[in-house]
Amino acid sequence: MKQFLYGLLILVFLALPPVANLMESVMIIHMHMQMPFLIFTGFLFARLFQQRFPPFFEKWNGNGIPGIILFVMIVTYWTMPRSMDEALTTQGMEVFKFISLPILAGVPLRDSWKKLKPIVKNIVFYFFIFVFFGMGWLYIDSPVQLCNNYLIIEQITLGWGFITTAICMVIYLVYVAFVDPTKYE
Repeated sequence: MKQFLYGLLILVFLALPPVANLMESVMIIHMHMQMPFLIFTGFLFARLFQQRFPPFFEKWNGNGIPGIILFVMIVTYWTMPRSMDEALTTQGMEVFKFISLPILAGVPLRDSWKKLKPIVKNIVFYFFIFVFFGMGWLYIDSPVQLCNNYLIIEQITLGWGFITTAICMVIYLVYVAFVDPTKYE
């Protein structure tokens, strides 16, 4: 219950108009801070949902694959320039962002991750490395402004943020491949 309350407090804080406006005023903060925080709030909510509705999670997400697919779909949707723009211009999309990222991404991520086999976890990492490199290249190399609400320099900064994140994920996978965690437990 404590985790749920912490998640709710973080969600309410992120939804406060001054905080939301500040985080959404800079493109890289909008994408690489606000959205991951929203997913994190759902991650905190998940424990209570798992305790209250265990049959639902076992029936719907027994092996973790459906939940991780939902997570991947929602996160991929929110990396698109159009969805970021819509969240700033349409109130309904802003509300959808504050509902979909915690509930449809954060909760399934927490429920699924422990159930997944290591090969599936690596596939998720490979997918996001590919997507983040692709989106980084798109945001950096695009000759036109992709988001109407942000300047081109912010678009380029976000592109480099995507590429940096992808590089960090590659470093993590290399680390996992060469280090045996049982030696350090």
